[in-house]
Amino acid sequence: MGFFSDLKDDLSQAVNELMPEDSAEDVKKELAEQEKLAAEQARKEQAERERMAAEQAAREQEEAEKRAEEAREAEREQMAAEEARRRVQAEAETAAPAEQTPAVEEHQEAAVEMKVPEMPVLSSRTTSDEVSVLTESMLINGNIATEGGLDVRGSIVGNVEALGKLNITGAIQGNSQAAEIFAEGAKITGELRSSSSIKVGQSTVIIGNIYASSAVIAGAIKGDIDVKGPVILDATAIVMGDIKSKSVQINNGAVVEGMCSQCYADVNPASFFEELKKMK
Repeated sequence: MGFFSDLKDDLSQAVNELMPEDSAEDVKKELAEQEKLAAEQARKEQAERERMAAEQAAREQEEAEKRAEEAREAEREQMAAEEARRRVQAEAETAAPAEQTPAVEEHQEAAVEMKVPEMPVLSSRTTSDEVSVLTESMLINGNIATEGGLDVRGSIVGNVEALGKLNITGAIQGNSQAAEIFAEGAKITGELRSSSSIKVGQSTVIIGNIYASSAVIAGAIKGDIDVKGPVILDATAIVMGDIKSKSVQINNGAVVEGMCSQCYADVNPASFFEELKKMK
C-alpha cells in the first residue's frame, strides 16, 4: 500500500508541475490570435483611410477642373462681349454716310441734340392684319403711314407710322412710331415711339430717343430711354443717354453713360425719406 500511495503522490505532483506550462501555452496562443486579429483590423482601417483619401482627392480634382472650365467659359463670354461691343462701335462710327443731303444732315443734327420734334399719337383707325414689306433694293424719300404692320428692309428718309408691328432690318432717317417695334441689324437716326414694347437687337445702331412701355436693348443707342415699365440691357448693349423706367436690369458687359432713374417705380424714394424724416 505504501508503494501505491507514493505513486499517487508522484503523479499528483507531476500533474501540478505540468498544468502551469499548459496554461502558459494557451495564453501565448490566445495572445497570438489577438495580435493577428488586431493586425488584420489595422490593415482594414488603413485600407479604408486610403480609399477615403483617394475619393477625396478625386472630388477635389473634379471640382478644380470644374472651376477651371467655368473660368475659361467666363473668359470666352467676356471676349465675345468685347468683340461685339467693338463691332457695334465700329458700325456706329460708319452708320452716317460721308455725303448727305441738307435735309438729312439737319435731321441727324436734331436727333443728336435730342430735339426731335414730337410725333402725334397713333390715330384711332382700325388696325389691319396686313404687313407691308419694303425690300432691300427700295429707297423711300418721304413719310410712310400704314394701318397694318411694316417690314423695313430697305431705306427710308422720312417719318414712319404703323398701327401694327414695325420690323426694321434696314435704315430709317426719321421718327418712327408703331404698336410694337423690333430692330435687328438696323441703322436708325430719329426717335422710336411704341405703345407697347421696343426690342433693339445686336448690331443695331440708333441715334435718337426711345419711348415705350417696355424695352430690351442689345444694340447701341445714343439718346434717352423713357419707358413706363421694365428696361433690360443685354451684355452687348451700349447706351449713351439717360434711362427713365419702372425697373432696369443691366447684364454684365453692358455699357451705360448716363443717369438711371426708376421714376415710374411703385416706391417714390423722395417721399419715402420725407416720411422717414417726419417719423423722427
